[in-house]
Formats: sequence, C-alpha cells, structure tokens
Amino acid sequence: MNTAPASSPRLELSEQSRPKLARHARLKFDKIREQWVLLVPERVLVPDETAVEILHLCDGERSIAAVLDELCRKYAADRQLIRNDVIALLQDLADKGYLIDAGEEKA
Repeated sequence: MNTAPASSPRLELSEQSRPKLARHARLKFDKIREQWVLLVPERVLVPDETAVEILHLCDGERSIAAVLDELCRKYAADRQLIRNDVIALLQDLADKGYLIDAGEEKA
C-alpha cells in the first residue's frame, strides 16, 4: 500500500493566469549586494534584470497576457518568443511553490 502523502496538483499557467508571488516569497532590493533578490524559505535567489521586470509585473491583477502585452510594447519583440520565455520562467517558479495564480486563490 502506498502511504506517501498526496501532492498538490501542479499549477498550470496560461495567458489567463494572474500570477503573483506566494505569501512566503519576497522580491526585495538588497542594498548590500546592490541587486534584486527573491527571498524564499531558506534560500536567496538572484534573478536577472529581465526576470525582475517580469516579477514586478506579476501583481495578481494582471494576467500573463497583459504582462506579455506590456513587454511587447516596451521591447518591440516577437510576442511568441516573449511568451515562451515568460511562461517558462513563471512556470518554473510556480513549480517550486514561489508563485501562485491569484485567480485560483480566490476561487
């Protein structure tokens, strides 16, 4: 008999998702390091400038589609290329439990 605890279902992000950092994750500017860091339990992650910009847009109000629109306007880049990179970054953070979908949180 399998006695392993059931894991929570994987959050599958889509353009309709409204991502935001989980309660235990904080994006903060570290004055000593002079760079942005993502503080999560027992870890300090150092995202690159692009990831920081994306995380600033993930406020739980904007959908991923709105984040993509903003980045496309700012950088005049191909939406599909940006979409793939943004979804990959956010899905990785969601898989680690550092990002949630605000739309599902209220459901």
